[in-house]
Amino acid sequence: MLVQRVLMPTSSLESWTVLGDEGGIVEPIERYLSYLTDIERSPNTVKAYAHDLKDWFVFLHRRDLDWREVRLEDLGEFVAWLRLPPAGRDGRVTMLPSAEHHCGVTTVNRKLSAVSGLYVFHARHGVDLGDLVTELQPVRARRSGWKPFLYHLAGGQPERRRTIKLNAPRTHPTILTAAQVQAILDACTRLRDRFLFALLWETGIRIGEALGLRHEDLAAAEGELTVTPRVNDNRARAKSGVVRRWVRTCWWGSCGGGP
Repeated sequence: MLVQRVLMPTSSLESWTVLGDEGGIVEPIERYLSYLTDIERSPNTVKAYAHDLKDWFVFLHRRDLDWREVRLEDLGEFVAWLRLPPAGRDGRVTMLPSAEHHCGVTTVNRKLSAVSGLYVFHARHGVDLGDLVTELQPVRARRSGWKPFLYHLAGGQPERRRTIKLNAPRTHPTILTAAQVQAILDACTRLRDRFLFALLWETGIRIGEALGLRHEDLAAAEGELTVTPRVNDNRARAKSGVVRRWVRTCWWGSCGGGP
């Protein structure tokens, strides 16, 4: 199977699809990915889900399983299969117990989320899937009195929840010190690169947001920067769907340092 980039004929938006071994699209995956594109999910998200669902269908193909008739136990075996290195997934190479996991916990959970989303999507469109990826649990009010949104509409009926999820350890982002940032700036041989790193450090915006900036987004006199979600020719994309503004409180060097 192959993940293929797709350009929309009537717009500049891009999407992704999965092609089967004979070159045709994998219809269940295509319908779901098209839906994600239609509701304007990030192309990066659609691409990641395409790879995740390709892995799921490769797993099913190697075990000669129909995607509509697999059991919950098969999903558990899928998790174990993902943890194997690619060389050991076809069964021709025996992996030692000491071998490191190929996919981390976060990656496995993302793939499970993609598979769950696929089945929920098709279940809502009338495909009989049983309780393959979701389980039914009664909606219960917490002792604190908090209730889920639209709880009153459930009428005591069960709600759908994903059944399999690995426990992911909590991690904290690594924060660079001022000295480390200054070392990066000093190592830049182009003013363009120095400006980019200084902008990321000063404003805290994401790299996709920085690469999608235009001249009108920078108000140098006011020390203001505006992050505007838009479709860019360089495919840079703001992760947030809302306009954000950053205002500088002091200029470089006037606050006791800076790049």
